[in-house]
Amino acid sequence: MMQESEKLLASPSAEAGIETAILIREVEQKLLELFAEGKLFGTVHTCIGQEWVGVAVAGPLRDGDYMISNHRCHGHFLARTGNVNGLIAEIMGKQSGVCGGRGGSQHLCDVKHGFFSNGVQGGMMPIAAGLALSLKLKGTGYIAVIFVGDGTLGEGVIYETFNIASKWELPFLIVLENNGYAQSTPQVQTLAGEIEARAAAFGIQTSHCNTWDTERLCIVAEESIRQVRRTQRPLFLQVDCDRLMAHSKGDDDRDPREIEAYKMRDPLNSYFCQNPTKGAVLQQHARRIVAKAVVCAEKDPYGELNESKCSLPSEAVLRWTATMPSNEERHAEAIRGSLLRNMRRDPRILLLGEDIESPYGGAFKVTKGLSDEFPGRVLNTPISEATIVGMGNGLALGGFIPVCEIMFGDFLTLAADQIINHASKFHQMYNGQVQVPMVIRTPMGGRRGYGPTHSQSLEKHFLGLPQTRVLALHSCYDSGIVYDKIFSSIDRTTIVVENKQLYPTRLLPLVPAGFALEHSDEQYPTTRLRPLEPPQVTVFCYGGIMPYAEQAAVACFDDFEITVEVICPIQIYPLNPWPVIESLKQTHLLLVVEEGIGFAAEGSELISQITEQAPGVMRRANRIGSLHTPIPACGRLEEETLPNCAMILAAIQELARLD
Repeated sequence: MMQESEKLLASPSAEAGIETAILIREVEQKLLELFAEGKLFGTVHTCIGQEWVGVAVAGPLRDGDYMISNHRCHGHFLARTGNVNGLIAEIMGKQSGVCGGRGGSQHLCDVKHGFFSNGVQGGMMPIAAGLALSLKLKGTGYIAVIFVGDGTLGEGVIYETFNIASKWELPFLIVLENNGYAQSTPQVQTLAGEIEARAAAFGIQTSHCNTWDTERLCIVAEESIRQVRRTQRPLFLQVDCDRLMAHSKGDDDRDPREIEAYKMRDPLNSYFCQNPTKGAVLQQHARRIVAKAVVCAEKDPYGELNESKCSLPSEAVLRWTATMPSNEERHAEAIRGSLLRNMRRDPRILLLGEDIESPYGGAFKVTKGLSDEFPGRVLNTPISEATIVGMGNGLALGGFIPVCEIMFGDFLTLAADQIINHASKFHQMYNGQVQVPMVIRTPMGGRRGYGPTHSQSLEKHFLGLPQTRVLALHSCYDSGIVYDKIFSSIDRTTIVVENKQLYPTRLLPLVPAGFALEHSDEQYPTTRLRPLEPPQVTVFCYGGIMPYAEQAAVACFDDFEITVEVICPIQIYPLNPWPVIESLKQTHLLLVVEEGIGFAAEGSELISQITEQAPGVMRRANRIGSLHTPIPACGRLEEETLPNCAMILAAIQELARLD
């Protein structure tokens, strides 16, 4: 029977890969030493015992293919890039690291080689599918490859992605590294059914091999890549393997006898045993490379912070212009019109979402008819919010401008991981090597009788994320112009909150007697309803509250001779407090009104920023938000739950009285 080392050298691809596999092991062992010496930050997840998986898959890949990985990514990275210096410096937190020391062990990026990794289990799966879709749309013939572990099979986004990848026939190779453990928990405790059957259930062809027969592993990996490239369809490759070291650092509770058995069949240990002389030469060569990389990294300075600035002045000098009526279009038509003209102008813009193709055109008909003019660029998706946004992330990394529609704002919570742990982090985590120009548009708010899970205003949960912009459309500014501004300069993920009551209203704002309606010269203007007489109270609101604040301001003027200035921004994050501060210099009284629950929300942040940046300008402040209860479906109860004109009017009177 042929020995393992003989099998290794019998395959040209295996022979070529042995040096890389040895190098990967030497790097991983050195990282464990450096960690023990206190020279690394965080943790280290080594792939010792699994080196051949990355080697076998990386070998047949071409420039232009993507490789996407997870928390256990060092071996994949080295097999794809060969960049030992950049990897070690990165994990040591140094400027010469591949991400400037910002990403560390789990978060690696090499744009030239199409390599991306992140540490959230399963989170990179839809992103890899989005990258595969970007390749398919460009007609490149390239493919995307992702590595996942068997422990990740508990994540639902994996199966959402299986479904779309199969249905859309994406050029996508999914490599499942099956080492039998989810961190410290054995597979027998966590996994039901057969692994391959999970992918096969979605119509994805599967293949199966292991790391102990490296010759067959290299052959199967090459055949799998060739097939995905030829058919432009997904394939699932299960590779059984052994993890010889702990999940991370030294946290290994497995039976030592089990580990010893793994070491006995380990392909690299077998190679060294059967080829002691050549193995020693290759090992010493790898150690010299690693030692040199460590010396270089130790001399290098640590990475530097580069905080994402809000690009807002410390004290804004704003110019205000009268808000002119646009036309009698409805806001839904204005949004659609912007999508139409910008898609005509820029072929990179794609729309993804549930029921957005013709004839339905989305729950609020904003995309109606667009798929007729742009077939293949307006895509109906399954009900898979995490994968919709995840694929949007991948498409953005792949050079497109995806517009992801989430049918109801309540469902943004299902995509939170993709927004919070991926889209908002990539630019800075990868040291500015990438941008994520993605639009997420969603209807928010109540007063439609849709009940507790379709009526919430949850935007506060997505405020404060780095490299993320949050906009809220309102009734006194052209929604189509807002989208034109987005598409003309998008450089980051932009969440657009579209209040449900806004869609049927017309763009023609009627300015009440005794007031002027104006907008600022910001990129995304702030609107103010200014009384022609000096204001006594400032009201801050955004989105769907604007009509109610306007009604209350008019009623205060007509019925109680209290003059109110209403400030309503479009951009609610990053937040510019200066339009409000400018108003408070006259009124000194502030009322904040927002449709969501007020605790730890936009109003809290506004009041904090005013206190910090303009101390003393505000004598008194109050806030109104929805009641701390799920929003009822009953219309009468819903009206009592959400802020309305009467509540705002009473709060303004109370502020004026107390002052």
